[in-house]
Amino acid sequence: MILGLSSYTYGWAIGVPGHPPAHPMEEQVLLERARKHGLGLLQVCDNLPLLRLSPERLTLFAESLMKRGVQLEIGSRRLTVEHVAEMADLARRLGASLIRFVIDGPEFHPEPAEVVRTLQEAAPLLDGLTLGIENHDRYSARVLRSVIESVDSDRIGICLDTANSLGAGEGLATVVSELAPLTVNLHIKDFHIARLPHLMGFHVEGRPAGAGMLDIRWLLEQLAPFRRCKTAVLELWTPPDPDLERTIAKEEAWAEQSLDYLRPMFPVPA
Repeated sequence: MILGLSSYTYGWAIGVPGHPPAHPMEEQVLLERARKHGLGLLQVCDNLPLLRLSPERLTLFAESLMKRGVQLEIGSRRLTVEHVAEMADLARRLGASLIRFVIDGPEFHPEPAEVVRTLQEAAPLLDGLTLGIENHDRYSARVLRSVIESVDSDRIGICLDTANSLGAGEGLATVVSELAPLTVNLHIKDFHIARLPHLMGFHVEGRPAGAGMLDIRWLLEQLAPFRRCKTAVLELWTPPDPDLERTIAKEEAWAEQSLDYLRPMFPVPA
């Protein structure tokens, strides 16, 4: 399994709604971060939407990826056949091998049967590509498994995020037991859960990889027997400081700390 960075490693530096940085991180800087950390994989998702770039910038980005020997994965949200077609064209233009999709979008929340129909229609568009559906809040892992198995395409699987399903009331053990056989891409996102001081609820917060509740070694062991998951990317839920620049600096420090912890689990092929 190859370890890489994500545009969601640097969510604050790229820009969180309502908190625009003075100089948002762009695709070339993100690529240089991957090379700075000695990584050969980069996943650029919907917080840095490549479809909005000019043809000239896309061409330059593709050339930079090739020159630096970095493998690209791309991601978006709002799963429609038309959007899958757009992203498949973009993937081929940039030399990306995997497209990660979040099903939902603004005012777009399809039922499972509609998702199955969409994926069945989109499957022929994926020649040479893999599409990973991310577990993302609304659907339970069991429903997602049913959707993917109903489509029955070796080009379509699961992008397994280690924290998102908390929003669906499910822990990681449940998610892994249902989705590990279908996982084609992994989002490593560590977290901590603490009871609030008044005891009436819990607080969920991100942590650097290895500093939270996520048992990453166990997770990799669970995925290994199925041999479908070839790539893993670091994502961070970095809690904000009062000052955005300090938050961005903390985010970079967390990225370095996380990668120092993760690298021994992802040996470089000989």
